[in-house]
Amino acid sequence: MALLVFDNRVASKKKGLSAEEKRTRMMEIFFETKDVFQLKDMEKIAPKEKGITAMSVKDVLQSLVDDGMVDCERIGTSNYYWAFPSKALHARKRKLEVLESQLSEGNQKHANLQKSIEKAKVGRHETEERNRLAKQLSSLREQRDQLKAELEKYKECDPQVVEEIHNIFAIKSWAKRKFGFEENKIDKNFGIPEDFDYID
Repeated sequence: MALLVFDNRVASKKKGLSAEEKRTRMMEIFFETKDVFQLKDMEKIAPKEKGITAMSVKDVLQSLVDDGMVDCERIGTSNYYWAFPSKALHARKRKLEVLESQLSEGNQKHANLQKSIEKAKVGRHETEERNRLAKQLSSLREQRDQLKAELEKYKECDPQVVEEIHNIFAIKSWAKRKFGFEENKIDKNFGIPEDFDYID
């Protein structure tokens, strides 16, 4: 039985402690002793009593100072560290308040987004007004397309278009005389439609 316990300790040492376990054990040293320490003291005590490797003591201690769990004061050339249970309790309360505030903010943002989504959905419901406007829009589009088609019919009366047509026929006539090309070959090579008529 004793051998089994020894084996567990060996396995535990091989596995190592997580950063959070080291922090917790370091805090236990402060709470149990209610004393003030220098770094060199902690580097001796922590490995012996709490299984925290001496090399990691400084980093663990600094992380606790950064989080406000441990106080640190420089006196002369040395740093002194201490923490009392009441201090840790206040630090935890502050952290809890910050987290609750962040949660409240997050909930508020979520509620605002939900409202925005609901608002956006409102305009998407099928209503009589919406259907009437959609039909009106469709009707106006049809009218526009008809007017465009009508405009195309009268394009040939546009003086600029008439001038361009005269030019095309003049060039075709010149090419037939100069090079002896057939009219349908000229039309094909220059992309002129077959139903392209001369305007008097």
